Amino acid sequence: MIDLVVYNPDGQEVDKLKVDESALGGAVRYRLLKQAIVMYHANKRVGTAATKGRSMVQGAGKKLFRQKGTGNARVGNIRTGKRVGGGVTFAKSAREFGKKMPKKQRRLARNSAILAKLRSNSVVVVDGLTFEKPKTKGFAGVLNNLKIDRSCLVTTRQYDENLYKSARNLPRVAVLAVEQLNAGDICKYSKMLFTKDALLSVLDEKKANAN
Repeated sequence: MIDLVVYNPDGQEVDKLKVDESALGGAVRYRLLKQAIVMYHANKRVGTAATKGRSMVQGAGKKLFRQKGTGNARVGNIRTGKRVGGGVTFAKSAREFGKKMPKKQRRLARNSAILAKLRSNSVVVVDGLTFEKPKTKGFAGVLNNLKIDRSCLVTTRQYDENLYKSARNLPRVAVLAVEQLNAGDICKYSKMLFTKDALLSVLDEKKANAN
């Protein structure tokens, strides 16, 4: 069991939680976590880089002059990759770098990433985060009250537009709903800030899937 302190936005202790590691798989699956992170980075690649090969550039295919007897170095046609304006020798073509993982594996990798953060004391739980209107200064004050001065991934139960707009101008801070969590984003940030209901929804997810 992992003991967590629940704070209010002012940084005061208001509650305590006990997290059963078995709810997050019981162990950190490093190989699966590595696979998920590789997929995360691969899916961010655009893959639109393309250059023209010999067959795609304009120009005749005829040999410029005969092979021997001219005193010049032997050459092919004007489209060769050795001449200015010719095609690229090993031309790049648009391709898809994306990778896929089964849904259960993605969930296990996400849980392993959360468990690794918990074991390294990199998770902070706040009782609630609500803003009547977007306020970057107010959200920065909450992070300061909770003594979070490093990159942070804020996780909420559901998407909150005011919270998202309050945090989007802060460097090294991102806001995601529970349904958007993935191992890549979790490992990208040094700290995780969970709202209490968001963390409980993750821990109860295993029971919900079993039913």
